[in-house]
Amino acid sequence: MHMSTPNERVGVVAAVIDKDGRVLIAKRPSNKRYGSKWEFPGGKCEPGESHHQAIRRELHEELGLTVVASQLPQFAVADRELALTIYYIPTTVVGTAQPHEHEQLAWVTDGELLTYDLAPSDRSYAEFRYPTVVVDWSASRSDAVPRATNALSCWQT
Repeated sequence: MHMSTPNERVGVVAAVIDKDGRVLIAKRPSNKRYGSKWEFPGGKCEPGESHHQAIRRELHEELGLTVVASQLPQFAVADRELALTIYYIPTTVVGTAQPHEHEQLAWVTDGELLTYDLAPSDRSYAEFRYPTVVVDWSASRSDAVPRATNALSCWQT
């Protein structure tokens, strides 16, 4: 049996399921860490399990989906509080997603993604996927470093 050491990070897979220009996100149960926040579906890798095996198992358990293909991770982020590394993996599935463990599911465009209350690691991936940084060049000449702002903040009143 594999025992993790205190400094060892646990792998977590997050499925990026893209259909017709929309990605699937799921609302976490309110009684779990980051409860009621949105995430890309997936979960922890079991000892000895590959990313593909973990994503296939997790999507079947959580959503009743069958994975037909998964690619290499396109993004990875270390959790800020726990010894976890989350791998965002483009995944092709068949079937209709059913929320067996989540409160709700949504198919969203990249532009809509950042308007959802995402868990912190999922927000990092969403910002990577759909950068919304706008550089404010209106600073005075003595201010040599431009200020970056989130483009969505321009729409907030």
